[in-house]
Amino acid sequence: MSDDGQGRNPTTMQALRKVEAAPGLTLCEIERPTVASDDVLIQVQRMAICGTDLHIHQWNDWAAATVPPPLTLGHEFMGVVAEVGDHVRGVDVGTRVSAEGHITCGHCRNCRAGRRHLCRNTVGIGVQRDGAFAEYVVVPAFNVYEIPDDIDDDTAAILDPLGNAVHTALTFDLVGEDVLITGAGPIGLMAAPIAQRAGARHVVVTDLNDNRLKVAEEVGATRVVNVGRERLTDVMAELGMQEGFDVGLEMSGAPAALASMIKTMNHGGRIALLGLVPDGTAVDWSDVIFKGLTLQGIYGRKMFDTWYKAAALLSEGLDVHPIIGRRYHVSEFEDAFESVESGDAAKVLMTWDQPT
Repeated sequence: MSDDGQGRNPTTMQALRKVEAAPGLTLCEIERPTVASDDVLIQVQRMAICGTDLHIHQWNDWAAATVPPPLTLGHEFMGVVAEVGDHVRGVDVGTRVSAEGHITCGHCRNCRAGRRHLCRNTVGIGVQRDGAFAEYVVVPAFNVYEIPDDIDDDTAAILDPLGNAVHTALTFDLVGEDVLITGAGPIGLMAAPIAQRAGARHVVVTDLNDNRLKVAEEVGATRVVNVGRERLTDVMAELGMQEGFDVGLEMSGAPAALASMIKTMNHGGRIALLGLVPDGTAVDWSDVIFKGLTLQGIYGRKMFDTWYKAAALLSEGLDVHPIIGRRYHVSEFEDAFESVESGDAAKVLMTWDQPT
């Protein structure tokens, strides 16, 4: 058997996988994926851990109902094109790329109307098909996004969640509005400076984690609120808000946060919901109805309009580096996942670079 000059079989690769329907992950050696005519093979360089990956690692009810083991995780990443299929045009070997993690059918009503982010037949990279927590990943050429030269590798690895933040924050007009962001997770933290750049008057971020609230201050939140110690209504008075928030961005998935948001919205307020609240969560529908609130569910990104907006914001000075924690070698994945689960770091990266 030939090798790659370093004693390794060139037809195999390392991958971080869910090998059985149980908690935990395994770093395995598996066959390197092959490239079909419309596919691109990407050599992965940076990977970021998402909340979805945490659910799969923990093997909660959602993961058990959604994920088919054995499966390679990961959909937030960047890398370099290593090979392209025979039918691929416009994607060249050696190009730095990321990829849209939602593979859409192309033939449903929404896809044909240019609303691919609403495709009912979406398949998720790293969720229903092998993902990017591997040395190589194959994706359809359509899903590949070329990374502009002025975006560094670490930032490029989190373009996917940045796209979630852009999509959520720009759902409603923010010019001159008071904005409440519930949840200082990675996407909530990214949404705060986006809302500021979009013209918001005040951007208030709530959470229970002081470390993440400190980052929210660093990225430009007007005011941060630890709701375990402060009342949101007191902060509103401090800011001179007399009627309520105009726009809410719910990022936490916490029932109490959603209830607080609805309670503090102004009449006619608009709420974008990205956080996934538990089944059976009670909502004060009287407040929703009598206040005339608009609730908009958000999933993923607009393909590919959101990607271009995110890149433009970065090019014009949006800085998400304070949100990125330390990098781990993939072999240290347990420590990386523990860092995310503990809340000590907002966004954790993994790499195939040799540990230092």
